[in-house]
Amino acid sequence: MKDNIIEYLGQDSKAKTLIEINDYLQLTSSIDLENLQKEINELVKEGVVHETKKCKYLLMKDCASLHTGKIDIAKNGYGFLIQENGEEDIFINRDNLNGAINDDIALVDTFTRNGKVESKVIKILERKLNRVIGEILYVNDKPTIILDDKKIDIQVKLENHFANLVDGHKVLVELVKQLGDKKFLGVVLKIIGHKNDPDIDILSIAYKHGIELEFSDEVKEELKNIPESVLDSDKIGRVDLTKELIFTIDGDDTKDIDDAISVKKENGIYELGVHIADVTYYVRPKTALYNEAYKRGTSSYLADRVLPMLPHELSNGICSLNPEVERLAISCVMKIDASGEIKDYDIFPSVIKSRKQMTYKNVNKIIIDGIVPDGYEEYKDSILLMHELAKILRKRKIQKGYIEFDIPEAKIVQDENGKCIDVIKREQLDGEKLIEDFMIAANETVATHIYNMGLPFVYRVHGIPKTEKINDFINLLKLLNIKVNTKGIDSSSKGMQKILNELKDLKEAPILSSMLLRSMQKAVYSPNNIGHFGLALKNYTHFTSPIRRFPDTTVHGLLRTYLFNKQIDNETIDFYQNYLIEVADYSSEREQAAVEAEREVTDMKMAEYMESHIGEEYKGIITTVTNFGFFVELPNLIEGLVHISTLKEYYNYVPDLLSLVNSDKKKMYRIGDEVTIRVTNASKEMRIIDFEVVDGNSKQESQI
Repeated sequence: MKDNIIEYLGQDSKAKTLIEINDYLQLTSSIDLENLQKEINELVKEGVVHETKKCKYLLMKDCASLHTGKIDIAKNGYGFLIQENGEEDIFINRDNLNGAINDDIALVDTFTRNGKVESKVIKILERKLNRVIGEILYVNDKPTIILDDKKIDIQVKLENHFANLVDGHKVLVELVKQLGDKKFLGVVLKIIGHKNDPDIDILSIAYKHGIELEFSDEVKEELKNIPESVLDSDKIGRVDLTKELIFTIDGDDTKDIDDAISVKKENGIYELGVHIADVTYYVRPKTALYNEAYKRGTSSYLADRVLPMLPHELSNGICSLNPEVERLAISCVMKIDASGEIKDYDIFPSVIKSRKQMTYKNVNKIIIDGIVPDGYEEYKDSILLMHELAKILRKRKIQKGYIEFDIPEAKIVQDENGKCIDVIKREQLDGEKLIEDFMIAANETVATHIYNMGLPFVYRVHGIPKTEKINDFINLLKLLNIKVNTKGIDSSSKGMQKILNELKDLKEAPILSSMLLRSMQKAVYSPNNIGHFGLALKNYTHFTSPIRRFPDTTVHGLLRTYLFNKQIDNETIDFYQNYLIEVADYSSEREQAAVEAEREVTDMKMAEYMESHIGEEYKGIITTVTNFGFFVELPNLIEGLVHISTLKEYYNYVPDLLSLVNSDKKKMYRIGDEVTIRVTNASKEMRIIDFEVVDGNSKQESQI
């Protein structure tokens, strides 16, 4: 019915009443009319249809000034509308939020007043907030709650509370009723812990994003039937690879090992084996373990803490490819020529025994420094052969249009009490890239195989960016007086490659690369294979991490169904055509929740670290310029705000140049400028860091 409604409203831009739509669709009963209203209400909530004040309906695309999306409230109280269609975020003054709170889905009107463009929330389409985290404070012998998330500007009255609640308890509260504008009735669901407990800050953020910490009694009961080692009966029908030279390469502290690798070379042809833990042999559909993995969607890595998708008995035990023990795997063995082309491959269930648990650090010593660490002597030749193959695969990827943004990440280091004692930049060296190249090859091979079979599948997709977004970025470079050769640059992946190559030697390169990345769409899971733009691949999936990503677990289940059990009947295909839509959408949501939780924890821990460094001076790079100041990033990726009010002279914001320019137009602060700053304030609770520019010769001001 929705398609028919959209078709009718699309005939012209005139608003239609419910009865007019009903008559067009030739509906005759009161039940039909009721269902029609429900369908229209859903289209309004989805942002496809707009309902006027006179209860008439027209397509949103016919309302040029209206926009829908998610409200994101900034720390200073103003907001942005994040549009799902990839259009630029819309700024909303705090006075124009009209009761909207963080994460609301809202309808926003953009208009011009006194020559200035403004935006205003005119309707809240959906309030997604249903749970909050906060600290208990007793007032007049009654427990009240102070919310952790300062972006959420609401008051919560507690309907019930536990008898053992005390001041300082962190609690999870469900909002059960709205009492008025920004006033809610809440029920305490769980005491997370006390604010002084180690890791309580991380756990609170996890609960806020729906990341579960504990496994149910049903899951624990099923774990009793999971063996601690591979049984002889488990090996039936599997290829025995236990005599092969197979090993793993991971971070120093990795315990959940999904993937192992092997490589040979004969007559100029490489044989690359990517062996992935066979999680689905132990985690079967319609079990509590499977349902729990689906619910979590992904493991979450918050600071140095892992909140796993699967219980440790699986993720660190029988499913982890630990050294010198037999493990069940699904292997993808590829024959690759000297140009990096995959000439042949096989995908099959196997039994493997990893010879050694290697680390990136030690592998990089062999590859980069030519130093062989103790215990690695017998593997040196295999590692160098892998490096040889990885360089070939990477070269081929780049030739096809692979976009390497190389955006750095921060690693949080904590003491035994969970306090941040250092923030360091993660290194992505040859060893890390080697594993990435091998995993991409296996993911592409598996996706291509199922795609060619024409069967329902879960793909990892990345849409093509809008041409106008890329043109806007190129125009920005020109305004910043950054000269790039735009000949041959378009919105293709090779066009993006050319832009990054033009920028790579500039001091602003990391910032500009990040800006270019943000102009693109996000990668998501989908049964609709539109290809992966960033990797320049027609077919791509996530097959290599079933311990920590549910889509990978689903891919393994599909391989077992289609390839190993040969179950390709109409009933199976019909089931997966519907089920995989749900899996892909929900997995994408849980992935985004984990990313947001990780970002919040990182911001909080960075602020906690800087609380001990107030008054200290550092050199940094301006990464963002706004009308209220600019953000400066330090070498370890910590970022803080230099507020415009702290500058010694009066500066105006020039949006087209992303710059602050002083009154006589002789000095400016712009992205990419190096400045020396002093830390003036840091708050773990507010997750903010404030800087001021240090006067003197160290202050870098760009001359216009």
